[in-house]
This record gives sequence, C-alpha cells and structure tokens, in this order.
Amino acid sequence: MSLPPRLAELVDDFSDVGPKDRLQLLLELSQELPELPQRYADAAETMEQVHECQSPLFLAVEVGDAVDDPDRTVRLFFSAPPEAPTTRGFASIMHTGLDGEPASDVLAVPDDFYTALGLAQAVSPLRLRGMAAMLARIKNQVRAATAA
Repeated sequence: MSLPPRLAELVDDFSDVGPKDRLQLLLELSQELPELPQRYADAAETMEQVHECQSPLFLAVEVGDAVDDPDRTVRLFFSAPPEAPTTRGFASIMHTGLDGEPASDVLAVPDDFYTALGLAQAVSPLRLRGMAAMLARIKNQVRAATAA
C-alpha cells in the first residue's frame, strides 16, 4: 500500500503495538488535533459535517491554487468536541497524515487504508465507518477543487 510518508509512519506506529495500546495511541492523537483558525470558528456554517461519525465532526479542505502551487497542496481542518476522543483521534490521523500533502497523493490513499491501523479490535465497526467517511469527504473536496 502506497501512503504519504507521515500517514505510513502512523500506520507503522499502530502496527507496532498491541490492540489495547492502539486505543491508547488513538486517544493520545486526539489531544494533538490542532485548533481551528478563526476563519472556521463557526464550524456548523463554514465546514462540512461528516454525518457518519457518531460524534459531531466537521471538516474543511483547502487546496492550493494551480498557478501558485503546482502540487495543489491540501490543507485540512477539523472540528470535533473534546468529549469525543475517538472521533478526534481519527481526525488527528487524517490531519497528521495528509495535511500539507499534494492533492494527487491524497487522492491515491486507498479508501480502506484505515484497516492497516488494526483498530477493528479496539473500536466498533460504526466508528470505523466514520473514519472511512472522513477520507471520502476529503477526497471529494480535493477532487472538486482540482477539477475547477
């Protein structure tokens, strides 16, 4: 599986530990999710909600202009409540692994890459569905931005 370097490193980190430690790693990542910039302060109105997530999660994707940024660098922004550590952890994985990557690399991430994290034993299939939906929404926004 070909992944951007930081996403591949996260997959390796999760693969190197047992199921209980994977959940702990996910919870630690939840605390690393960056704050939103002011332009996204009102998440419900300015960001796309990922309804498949069990907790309220909003995301925004910015893609660099083709003239100024030939790689079409992707910037990701997430809003999830502090009391939703699993959802925040998934968002943090996406942010750490994909933010700042070229659009082509983000679009090339396999839709089921998250299975390599080995979280199926630690979280419910419904929660994993939320992570898959996050990636799908990110890719949809990147496709829309690069097609324009």
